[in-house]
Amino acid sequence: MSDGGVSPSGFRHGIRLAVDVGKARVGVARSDPDGLLAVPVETVPRAGEPIARLLAIADEYDALEFVVGLPLNLSGHDTPSTTDAREFAAALAAASPRPVRVIDERLSTVSAHNALRASGRSQRSSRSIVDQVAAVVFLQHALDIEKRTAEPAGDLIPPAQEPA
Repeated sequence: MSDGGVSPSGFRHGIRLAVDVGKARVGVARSDPDGLLAVPVETVPRAGEPIARLLAIADEYDALEFVVGLPLNLSGHDTPSTTDAREFAAALAAASPRPVRVIDERLSTVSAHNALRASGRSQRSSRSIVDQVAAVVFLQHALDIEKRTAEPAGDLIPPAQEPA
């Protein structure tokens, strides 16, 4: 696992993995180690063992942390999808030795659909990758926040407590 060393500017070095939790699919994106650019990785089926696959992806990229998107409504309140994403993030935090953060991803899916449509893809043909693109959108936002503030974006999910 990457050490997440801090540069002189206060920016942590290491790959972040973004997770866009959907009902049927989980979109995954990653940053480069310098935190400059977010790129799509893959779409993981929600059925089966999505957390096991995410842990394998994190190992493959030697990721620093996970960033899970919270689909809040426009007024900033939770929805059933937000609750689902929070529960998924908690399960991921319980299973992972890596930190898990949650970040507001309001409108990331709308932005993803708009970008895909602008590139000439129909909504139907984009279904398999829209979650990846949404993850790219909110991960890039998180990277930009960290560069601007020298603080990680989002809220840290407490790691699972060891039994006493």
